[in-house]
Amino acid sequence: MGKALGRPGEACGQDDDHPAVSGGGLTLQGRTQDGLDAIDIEQLEAEGAVLRGRFSPEAADGEWCERRLLARIHRYTVNRLRAEIEPVEPRDFLRFLFRWQRVAPEARVEGADAVAAIVSQLEGFEAPAAAWETEILPARVNEYDPAWLDELSLAGRVVWTRLAATRPNGERAPTPVRTTPIALLSRRNLGIWTALADAGDRPAPSARAAEVAQFVATHGASFFDEIVDATGLLRTQVEEALGELTALGLVNADSFGGLRALLVPSDRRRSLGGQKRRRRTALFGIEDAGRWALLRRKPASSPAQLAQRDDPETVEHVARALLKRYGVVFWRLTEREAEWLPPWRNLLRCYRRLEARGEIRGGRFVAGVSGEQFALPEAVGGLRDARRVERTGALVSLSGADPLNLVGVLTPGARLPGLTGNRVLYRDGVPIALLAGGEARFLERLSPDAEWSARSALVRRQVPAVLHFLG
Repeated sequence: MGKALGRPGEACGQDDDHPAVSGGGLTLQGRTQDGLDAIDIEQLEAEGAVLRGRFSPEAADGEWCERRLLARIHRYTVNRLRAEIEPVEPRDFLRFLFRWQRVAPEARVEGADAVAAIVSQLEGFEAPAAAWETEILPARVNEYDPAWLDELSLAGRVVWTRLAATRPNGERAPTPVRTTPIALLSRRNLGIWTALADAGDRPAPSARAAEVAQFVATHGASFFDEIVDATGLLRTQVEEALGELTALGLVNADSFGGLRALLVPSDRRRSLGGQKRRRRTALFGIEDAGRWALLRRKPASSPAQLAQRDDPETVEHVARALLKRYGVVFWRLTEREAEWLPPWRNLLRCYRRLEARGEIRGGRFVAGVSGEQFALPEAVGGLRDARRVERTGALVSLSGADPLNLVGVLTPGARLPGLTGNRVLYRDGVPIALLAGGEARFLERLSPDAEWSARSALVRRQVPAVLHFLG
């Protein structure tokens, strides 16, 4: 038989319908604790008046606690934990993010497994197609090798796709270009993200693209040569059709090489027929993409799709993905994410629920930011370390397409457009120079020598040699 939780002589709480559940000689339904009938307290438990569990460290058996008292205790505990948080300056938060997302020189990783971890952290983030392998991944992975991403894709661990619907353009068919927003996802989570992103109707493909799509829908995932032979189209026509379907977010390939080949200018690609070209060409072609398949999508306005967008499990998945990406999440930071994510009010309810379960922490983690903030427990320690680490003047240069382009989000001033060619240079977490439209602009006055060094660091990139056609 469990005992009722409370201090002798003090009720744990009071209910209009039930006397207080209490400990040490206090009464429950007119009986002392020693004479407490199990049926009585179980009846209260069934009515929701009391809860059973272990609420004190020394408990060897089950305990009972009045529901309202337990809620009060929990509220006091949450408030105490929040009061323990000492907020950091935005510049220290950015220094924390550089380590959290592995862009700091001492935090960079390497190898295929490291690429998988980075993709998992950036799951659902939309970036220009050309930026993934020329900017985002090389900024985090030492000596990045495109074969690592291809291996993960061919193994079914990672999938690439366009999530958001493209805007209709009656003048020309959509084609994959460097600026096409592409997301990398874990294949098992593809359905969650596509359900969130399908908020509008997608333009109808052209006749050739529709023919290719129909063949793939009928025969399943198919290799490039199979599509060419079955449709009777020219190889270049099939390539153009696949490019259009990719831009519409309707197909993808087993390997990231499929998208990579579509982004290379036609005169720099490896010849489809195997003929030699005089100019130096890329080392990959569309035949290396593996199979092409249609993405399974629900109609944008279907009841199932609309229900999934507001489903608590879907919202929780996105909430956890944002926590994994930034360590600390607040409403202003979500402005860097896609517009089709759940609204902040839904995420806020989810974060409060996770905090109540003790899985995350709530409090004021970053100074100067309004609204509620939430953090992973392991991120709290990282924030403390970032505040203590000496500022050495370390420079970090990132593309405007990088998720850590937080100019105008965490820092004052206008935002830097999230384009691959734009760049931002941070010094100790403070942006000091921007590159936009090919023109460098310094946000601080520097000495001539310091400005020359900053300009060199601003434009410095780490594009793998095999991908210089994309850079």
